[in-house]
Amino acid sequence: MESEISSHNHSTPPLEEERGKGLLARFLDYVSYDTQSSEEAEGCPSTPKQLIFARHLAETLEEMGLEDVEMDEQGYIYATLPSNVPTDVPTVGFISHYDTSPDCSGADIRPRIVNNYDGGDIVLDAEEGIVSSPKMFPEMLDHIGEDLIVTDGHTLLGADDKAGIAEIVEAMAYLMEHPEIEHGRVRIAFNPDEEIGAGAHLFDVEKFGADWAYTMDGSEVGELEYENFNAASATIHIFGLNVHPGYAKGKMRNACRIAAEFADAMPASEVPECTEGYEGFYHLTGMKATVEEATLSYIIRDHDRQRFEERKAHVADIVAAFEERYGKGIVTADIRDQYYNMKQQLEGKEHIIDIARRAIEEAGMECKVKAIRGGTDGAQLSFKGLPCPNIFAGGLNFHGRHEFVPIQSMQKAMQTVVNICRIVAE
Repeated sequence: MESEISSHNHSTPPLEEERGKGLLARFLDYVSYDTQSSEEAEGCPSTPKQLIFARHLAETLEEMGLEDVEMDEQGYIYATLPSNVPTDVPTVGFISHYDTSPDCSGADIRPRIVNNYDGGDIVLDAEEGIVSSPKMFPEMLDHIGEDLIVTDGHTLLGADDKAGIAEIVEAMAYLMEHPEIEHGRVRIAFNPDEEIGAGAHLFDVEKFGADWAYTMDGSEVGELEYENFNAASATIHIFGLNVHPGYAKGKMRNACRIAAEFADAMPASEVPECTEGYEGFYHLTGMKATVEEATLSYIIRDHDRQRFEERKAHVADIVAAFEERYGKGIVTADIRDQYYNMKQQLEGKEHIIDIARRAIEEAGMECKVKAIRGGTDGAQLSFKGLPCPNIFAGGLNFHGRHEFVPIQSMQKAMQTVVNICRIVAE
């Protein structure tokens, strides 16, 4: 595997070539661990293998000389970089998750580096014809001339969010080696189960003790996100009545057919494949059905809180119409809120956004503020009292075999972390 990294210009303080190699080495080490989470399991972490990596990571932080390194029974890791300035400076935090998505295997990841990407197709597996093409993924063309870490076409890469972890850890190492860069107390934390929506559930905000924080869990270089969807789940239960089909007239109630009718009753154009930007949606994520019983699983999303409430009410109205048609208790809905738009928690705290914006720009990038069409741990943490916008980690095409991350994007993310620490101390 080639691993040579060319030098690039960065704002003060510069990142040495050796530091870039250290960042790459950390990332390649981290993705060698299978940390896939599971929506089917109970408890935290949802998979025991996540703890194997967590212990390795905690040991790494201790060996580096960070203080207050702690890993609890659920795999939440906390650590401190002490202040090197005599004055009172706010405590800033950085957070990333180490689980990978249940959507694609995270076992036996075999990363490969495509040096000086030329803008063409990248063959991941020639024998099986697995190719990452800019025709399908035009964002690849934004990284011509850069060094891309790709998969072998059979697993995801794990840049979501081990790129974020590597960037934070390497930034802490850099600050420890450069005491001339002034910074206040910095807290870092790494958690399991973000990919199944549970990463912030057991996060101890009081123990973390930061005035505010940033999740390093975004995508394209330069992105800064402090708006996300309001989110809810809706589970539709349909109770049928099975009778021998030869004698079913006037008796059978086919839950499969009712489930299909229910799906058709939902707004056909308000689905993920037909929406973008600030447009919300209803997303049918799963369906299990027999004549006797059926279940439809939906997620409901909208950036606007009022429109979000209207969407939930619309689902309830459809359920009521089906109950009127088929009888009370035949079609029921369990609608539960999952998280809310963090924007409202950041109102009046614009300095948190301004610092991140400045840090990104001083790392030589255009700051691209965008709304997340999804959610992060930062959204839930913001509602737990820890304001927590999301900053890019550099990876693209998450949750699948075509995931990749440019090395240069990781370097810029690491530089952004360093810049934030320095700016806060100013």
